[in-house]
Amino acid sequence: MEKEQVRLLGSWPSPFVMRARIALNLKSVGYEFLQETPGSKSDLLLKSNPVHKKIPVLLHHDNPVCESLIIVEYIDEVWSSAPSILPSDPYDRATARFWAAYLDEKWFPAMKGIAVVQAEEAKAAATEQVTEGLALLEEAFVKCSKGKPFFGGDQIGYLDIAFGCFLGWLKVTQNITNLKLLDEAKVPNLVAWAERFCAHPAVEDVMPETEKLMEFGKVIVARLRAAAAAAAAAAATTN
Repeated sequence: MEKEQVRLLGSWPSPFVMRARIALNLKSVGYEFLQETPGSKSDLLLKSNPVHKKIPVLLHHDNPVCESLIIVEYIDEVWSSAPSILPSDPYDRATARFWAAYLDEKWFPAMKGIAVVQAEEAKAAATEQVTEGLALLEEAFVKCSKGKPFFGGDQIGYLDIAFGCFLGWLKVTQNITNLKLLDEAKVPNLVAWAERFCAHPAVEDVMPETEKLMEFGKVIVARLRAAAAAAAAAAATTN
C-alpha cells in the first residue's frame, strides 16, 4: 500500500490517535501522518469529520474513517493478513470490545479526573475508580491472555491497543499526583504486560516520551482547571 493512499489526521499526544498508528504499524501499512495543531482544527479535519470534528481520522483513498476503535477494526478488516488484531472467536471478540468500551467510558475519564479535579473528595473518588478498574483489568488480562504475553495472546490485539494507548498518560498522572496507580504489588500482570507492550516494535516509536508528554499534560490540566473554574463561577452567578 502506497503511503499517499493512506493518511492519518492526528496529534502526537493523543492516545486515541496512537491506537490507529499502532494498528497500522502492526499491519506494516505505510501512511502519511498529518499532524493537527492542538487547540485548532484544520479544514481537512472539519471536512473529513464534520459530525464530531475530532481526531483521529483515517483517510483511505480519500474516504474518511472516524473514531479510534472503529479505525482499528477497519484496518484489521482491510489489511486482513496476519497478525489479526481482533480475536477470531466471537465470545473473545465481544469480551475485548466490552473492556475497550469500559476503558473509554469509565476508566480513562476517571484517570483524567485525578489530575484535573481539585476538590479532595472528588479526587479520592476518581482515584478509587481508577484503582478498582485496574484490579478488574488485571483479572481480565489473566482470562483474556490465557497465560500468554498479551491480552490478544501471543501478539498485540484489540484490547492491548485499546488499553495500551493510555499508558503514557497513566505515567504522567502518576508523576503529577505522586500516586502509584500501576502497582506491582496489586496488579503484577498488568505491570509486566505494560513493559512488554511499550517495548513492542509497533509501539515504541509512537509512544510519547514521558517528560515531553508531562510538559504537554501540565498545559492541558491548567486549561481544564480554568474551564472548570469558569463554569463553576458562571453557575454560581446564574443561581
